[in-house]
Amino acid sequence: MRFLDEYRRPDLMRKMYTKIENSGMRITIMEVCGTHTVNMARTGIRWRVKPWVKLLSGPGCPVCVCTEEDLWMAAEAMRMGLVVATFGDMVRVPFYGTSLEKERARGGRFRVVYSPLDALRLAENSGKDIVFLGVGFETTAPGIALALIEAENRGITNFSVIPLMRLIPPAIKRILERGEVKIDGFILPGHVSTIIGSKPYEFIVKEYDKPAVVSGFEPLDILGSILYIMRMIEEGKPEILNEYKRVVREEGNLLAKEIMGRVFSICDREWRGLGEIPCSGLELREEYRKYDAVEKFSLGDEVPEYRQRDRVKCRCGDVISGLIEPFECPLFGRICNPSNPMGPCMVSSEGSCAAYYKYGGKMGER
Repeated sequence: MRFLDEYRRPDLMRKMYTKIENSGMRITIMEVCGTHTVNMARTGIRWRVKPWVKLLSGPGCPVCVCTEEDLWMAAEAMRMGLVVATFGDMVRVPFYGTSLEKERARGGRFRVVYSPLDALRLAENSGKDIVFLGVGFETTAPGIALALIEAENRGITNFSVIPLMRLIPPAIKRILERGEVKIDGFILPGHVSTIIGSKPYEFIVKEYDKPAVVSGFEPLDILGSILYIMRMIEEGKPEILNEYKRVVREEGNLLAKEIMGRVFSICDREWRGLGEIPCSGLELREEYRKYDAVEKFSLGDEVPEYRQRDRVKCRCGDVISGLIEPFECPLFGRICNPSNPMGPCMVSSEGSCAAYYKYGGKMGER
């Protein structure tokens, strides 16, 4: 705890708050990572700085950016009698009038796992066809790649993956290209950056003249990153700064990137709220294509016809695009809550709506 406590010192937090208050600035910063979203709400930072800094959530929740079509493929696999291995956050996400939880009630089977290697062990020990729902960003991709390399080395043929991995930098670029939201700077994800480093974000400065900071997750990390952005705006000298130097290196994790490159190639991918983004996803290379559950079991060929009038007007896509804050959705806190989620942003532990609901009500935002 010693190494964390130094980033949670109340005396330094008070000094940083005073600097923000005395800046006289009114700016908007997008925090891209879902863990930042949760910690900003949990610690009260989001509400404390709001008169000077508006913090908008971005597309950094891996559960939230999945489309209904993505999840339908998992439901199809369950209906075929296959066992879907998934992270727990995916189980209650609604799609096409159902969810994986509801599919289990209809006789389907899923197992909650904590890593892709857990899913591989399940395949090895059960003898059943195990389909891993491969959701996540650059942080998760090396683990999925490693599981596939292990499957190949050990000759495990009853393991496959629905490859839904996505890449963060192209999503940031899409938001900037759209220009629908005024964003003065970015707080960049710490976990993703441990893998990719800070270089892939350089386009934010070179093409859009915006400052951005790779940030850790403790209160002093976050407040320090806000102050760095304020200083760069004031001086008119935008950069990509690495505040999280105790973990993130400029070049990232070279071994993890090498493992990813061995198994995956870059492809276009559809994102909830952002549409199809070029070069924003990962698919299996030819030599690992036999582990692609979508091809192996012909998943996603038939998407159910779901009438528009049957759809609940969940605005999760607008939340993760920075177009609205959660409490601006008419469903938020009314018919949509953690016990009755209408969309993934209220389900996921990293979802903006769940964080606002759990921590925001105390500040009058609900």
